[in-house]
Amino acid sequence: MRKVVAAINLTLDGFIDHTAVTADKEIHLHYEKLLDDADTILYGRITYDLMKFWQQFLTAPSGEKDMDNFAVSIDKIHKIIFSNTLSAKDIQWDSANLADKPLEEVIKELKKQPGRDILIGSRSLIVSLTNFNLIDEYQFCVHPVVVGKGLPLFDKLNEMEMDL
Repeated sequence: MRKVVAAINLTLDGFIDHTAVTADKEIHLHYEKLLDDADTILYGRITYDLMKFWQQFLTAPSGEKDMDNFAVSIDKIHKIIFSNTLSAKDIQWDSANLADKPLEEVIKELKKQPGRDILIGSRSLIVSLTNFNLIDEYQFCVHPVVVGKGLPLFDKLNEMEMDL
């Protein structure tokens, strides 16, 4: 059965803040491998909008192999976007489509299908799927920075015990 893998960057104090962390070669290589080992990634609207940044490197490579390879990996993986504000015509990425069912239903259907891992790359989706107890594996890239404020990853979670 396919695994649902929550994969996200966070600060040492548990915040999700793309402006506070800088992805280096090692991080790009890690996420490139994760993407290549999976065949689907789920994003919320905000993360989807942020990830569109990588499309520019497909036609105008940066010259940094790790960044350019990551751009190729993020481009080719199938993306399912969850949004209350976007419509299908707003999705401007050939490998992406807008979810047409609730998150819990989409995950349960994907897990039944053959394929590779399913990645979750947005904080809001990670929180929801954690509360539904539908995440099989967590992969946190913890950056050595303390920001002291922002959007915490571990917010709005139901109390639960997990097996390590």
